[in-house]
Amino acid sequence: MLKVIPNTEKNLKLNIDRKLLEGKRNLTSEEIAVLKSNGNHSSDSKWNNVYVSEKKGCFNADLVKHNDFSGFVVLGDITDSIITYHDLKLPVGITRSSLCDVVTGDNCAIHNVKYLVNYRIGNRVILFNIHEMSCTKHSKFGEGLIKEGESEATRIWIGVGNENGNRQILPFENLIPADAFLWSRFREDKKLMRRFIELTEYEKPKKLDAYGIVEDDAVVKNSLIIKDVKIGSCAYIKGALKLKNITILSSEDEPSQIGEGVEMVNGIMGYGSHVFYQAVAVRFVIGRNCQLKYGARLLNSVLGDNSTVSCCELLNNLIFPFHEQHHNSSFLIASTIMGQSNIASAATIGSNHNSRSPDCEMIAGRGFWPGLCSDFKFDSRFASFVLASKGTYKNEVNITYPFSMIAPSIEDNTIHIIPAYWFLYNMFAIVRNKYKFKARDKRFKIVQHIETNPLAPDTIQEIVSSIERLIELTGRYLKMPKEECLKYTKFMPSDDFLNSYRKKISDCKAEDVYVVAKDFLHNGYEAKFLLVDDRCQKKYGALIYKPSQAYREYRRILKYFAAESLMNYVLRNNRESLTLEDISRIKDIPLYTEWMNVGGQVMPNAKVQELFFRIKQGEFQNWEQVHKFYDECEANYVEYKARYSLYIIEWLYSKSIEYFTKTDFDKFLTDVAFVSVNMLESSIQVREKDFTDYFRSVTYRNEAEKEAVLGTIDEDGFLKKLRNATDEFEANLQKLFKCLRT
Repeated sequence: MLKVIPNTEKNLKLNIDRKLLEGKRNLTSEEIAVLKSNGNHSSDSKWNNVYVSEKKGCFNADLVKHNDFSGFVVLGDITDSIITYHDLKLPVGITRSSLCDVVTGDNCAIHNVKYLVNYRIGNRVILFNIHEMSCTKHSKFGEGLIKEGESEATRIWIGVGNENGNRQILPFENLIPADAFLWSRFREDKKLMRRFIELTEYEKPKKLDAYGIVEDDAVVKNSLIIKDVKIGSCAYIKGALKLKNITILSSEDEPSQIGEGVEMVNGIMGYGSHVFYQAVAVRFVIGRNCQLKYGARLLNSVLGDNSTVSCCELLNNLIFPFHEQHHNSSFLIASTIMGQSNIASAATIGSNHNSRSPDCEMIAGRGFWPGLCSDFKFDSRFASFVLASKGTYKNEVNITYPFSMIAPSIEDNTIHIIPAYWFLYNMFAIVRNKYKFKARDKRFKIVQHIETNPLAPDTIQEIVSSIERLIELTGRYLKMPKEECLKYTKFMPSDDFLNSYRKKISDCKAEDVYVVAKDFLHNGYEAKFLLVDDRCQKKYGALIYKPSQAYREYRRILKYFAAESLMNYVLRNNRESLTLEDISRIKDIPLYTEWMNVGGQVMPNAKVQELFFRIKQGEFQNWEQVHKFYDECEANYVEYKARYSLYIIEWLYSKSIEYFTKTDFDKFLTDVAFVSVNMLESSIQVREKDFTDYFRSVTYRNEAEKEAVLGTIDEDGFLKKLRNATDEFEANLQKLFKCLRT
């Protein structure tokens, strides 16, 4: 209900923080006369509520025209100057505006601001053509806090990962995807959940004395409603419809921008991010160097650094860095996507409410690429770098094979899976991703560490599990009745090959089935058969294609990862070759075989549990200390990977590396070199097709026009970089085990 309050004069100086008046003075009678003649009005007839700079010649009353001043108004320097931003040029001063409880910095331009209340404004700020810009005393600027006298019901939560709210987290200014992931996943630990709230609230003000902030060199123009907003330095806001209860993080090195038609309510916008063209964000955290544009809708979600989202709809998601989604026919709901992902047009990924309540969800490892017009039934889970072919996936899926391609069957209700598809047929994409994401990381300051190498401990552990699963399923295949086994057999190297292994497996003990199946995959690279994996899809399972080829490629990739990790370890220690002393030192490093993608940073599970223990013990008081723990893990990451690499090598060869012969090392290096060369050659072949394929020429009048548009393969900067990197890798590879091979 509206209230009418009598307009009586008060001595408002008592409500002013005395620090604000340092270097300030009251107006002189001459200045008051000039202000009145210029059409200005004050709620205090004596103008005692207005303070200006006491520096001589730093307040020009002629530059203040047609304004209403109420509450207290503390002005910085106002000199006869022009302030510019790109093509916008405005005189320093205040005109046709209404100010109440406002403090300004030096040389600001405030023009046509109809209602400016309770703001502290920095130096060289432009506020131009704004309908309402105000701040309440209880504002939290998008953070999930509560003030004195407020109930828990007023707290802002973000319901990531699930629509039922039981994975909800509190937004706060320095939140990164790693924080959101840990908070949203380990919900069974009630004490940890309480401590996360305490970390968020640590030393945050409770008093009802908030005021809006506009930091130095910010520009706000042609906007409607800006309420309870904290605006960082060098931010640029133009044509916004509604900004309410948000923090816009911005700096000279990472300026943020908000454009026309944007509405943002209850959230945090990260440094260097851009939100344009009718985009809407409600209950959100947007990371560093992100773009949200062209009508995109981001609701109840956390969007990781370096992500670009256009046109589409994202509800109740936790999205790690480097997410791409560009089409207005796609949506993503109730999911945790672990980054480096790309959602195609008409991919409709929603919870479908596949239960009696809206509580279904999906989780996908990094590199998730659903194809055109693909849709999935929740609850579903995907390993890292899964390429989902176009189609409808009618049942819940659990894809555990990384770097695979999946497709719904058109003949039956199974899904078809080619494990290691990227290594067999799409190596160019793997290599390009490795370089692409690094090049696109424009963050000036790195808080969220991001693993951009597709071959890292998180994906390697999935490969190890997949190898074990392929061996297990191959054992089942060999033990099938003959007719059924032949039904799943397409080609064998010889007539006796399959029969000999079927006999071996039927004669062996149960504990030896694994060894026989593994030997079959080792020796049957050319064999073509199908495996049945019943856990990959509800009801109908999946058919695994090319298991022998996938098994071989997976093993090669493990060797490549191990060599690359050990190479990085050696180079970090300013040497070229591993010695037995190095091996001994590496084996003294703690061995971690279970890893987790924590917001984009790959960390050992044991370190995550250590973090939880220290948080619950009260060792960490705030999130900055948690972030320092992440930094410590990242600082030791090369060492952790080196230790894990030795474990992988010894697991592959079933013996300690100290007992490797020269032949063992030679075979190892041959496989690693094969992968390295294959990466280069596959990339060249793929790019050559772009220039030599007949149908790439049908739209061009002649070869000259084609070259003018496409260029030539010799001009491809990526291939040049890859050639140099391959040469360097192979040179270092030959040196890596030089001391151990003699």
